[in-house]
Amino acid sequence: MAQKQGLSPKLIEEVTRVAIQTVLDFQEKEKQKQQKAKRDWRLRNTKLLLKHYRSFVKHSEGVKERLSVAEGSEAIEDFYTNELAIESIKKSKQRTLAMVQFIQRMLEVYKAMCETSGQPEEMRRYQIIESLYISEEKLTVDELAECHKIDTRTVYRDVNEAVKTLSVLVFGVDGVEMTG
Repeated sequence: MAQKQGLSPKLIEEVTRVAIQTVLDFQEKEKQKQQKAKRDWRLRNTKLLLKHYRSFVKHSEGVKERLSVAEGSEAIEDFYTNELAIESIKKSKQRTLAMVQFIQRMLEVYKAMCETSGQPEEMRRYQIIESLYISEEKLTVDELAECHKIDTRTVYRDVNEAVKTLSVLVFGVDGVEMTG
């Protein structure tokens, strides 16, 4: 008669440990992927808001009344979704006005942060954002590089750094980059 041999308790314990560690590693990688995707949409949405700011202002012209805080909150509630559709914002002048007013407030906060930082590059970053996206007279990246006596790559880096800070202001705690 053949003897039946089973797995030793030590081998079962080792297999279980490896399996659990593999599952935990996979879950951690998925969590990091989700956090990165969430950060990416915030940065992308902040850049979209800046890129389309002038058209939002133009679209909301004619809406004279200032919105109350509650109305503004309601109007931009849909803004905090993964799918920021520029066309859906433009459907409502009131919602667009609320968005413009919100962006203006966040830009004012960002400007104050840059002014009080004591760092010339912070103020330059604000000026670049303002010239590229906000002011009536739009400057090009080349013009900004020449104006600030920096390389065009530095202009793009400054935009990216400013957008990171603005994302935190626009999205609050959701804009804070999570480290894992």
